[in-house]
Amino acid sequence: MTTGLSNAQIAWRAAQDLPDGAYVNLGIGFPEMIAKFKPRGREVIYHTENGILGFGEAPPKGAEDWDLINAGKKAVTLNPGASFFHHADSFAMVRGGHLDIAVLGAYEVAETGDIANWSTGPGSVPAVGGAMDLVHGAKQIWVVTDHVTKTGRPKLLKQCRLPLTGVGCVTTVFTSLAVIDIKGGRFVLREKLPRMSLTELQALTEAELVVNGDVKDLIVPEL
Repeated sequence: MTTGLSNAQIAWRAAQDLPDGAYVNLGIGFPEMIAKFKPRGREVIYHTENGILGFGEAPPKGAEDWDLINAGKKAVTLNPGASFFHHADSFAMVRGGHLDIAVLGAYEVAETGDIANWSTGPGSVPAVGGAMDLVHGAKQIWVVTDHVTKTGRPKLLKQCRLPLTGVGCVTTVFTSLAVIDIKGGRFVLREKLPRMSLTELQALTEAELVVNGDVKDLIVPEL
């Protein structure tokens, strides 16, 4: 199997698509890495469900203020103009459609835009957090994920098998092998690793990959 991008490289690639002036929620865990890779000269206002708007990168080790954390309980810094608010007000922002983008991790994504990211099925410990609010409140839902599971099974499916977080909500998927937009209930391939053929990529993707025009090379820096 072709070696894919690291989590940091996937996060870097996703960060390059964040538009100037966007209000963005980064999901707990892997998506939080995106905050480190904001393109120079571009303003992105990050939101966290526990009540901060306008947080910045993580502080240097040893300089953390543990009264200043994100929803994943990780220390953050504040950018000029940052604000604090009640948890309920934070979710009012989410549910009121005030976020431009929410970036989440996922166990499975369907070609229809369905996402499963809170439960691995019977016997798992549910951990939905604010994901179910985010997938319905944000204007766009991006997913960052490995292209396949640890056992090599596809994560991009015709239909999700695990309990759903949201239906028809995902707009773009940034994986370890490709960048894929979801349009009209189909996976539309935008970029792929240059060393990987379309046939090889399709073999690792359960649902059909649609090609509309040229597919660009997925190029990222060494991180």
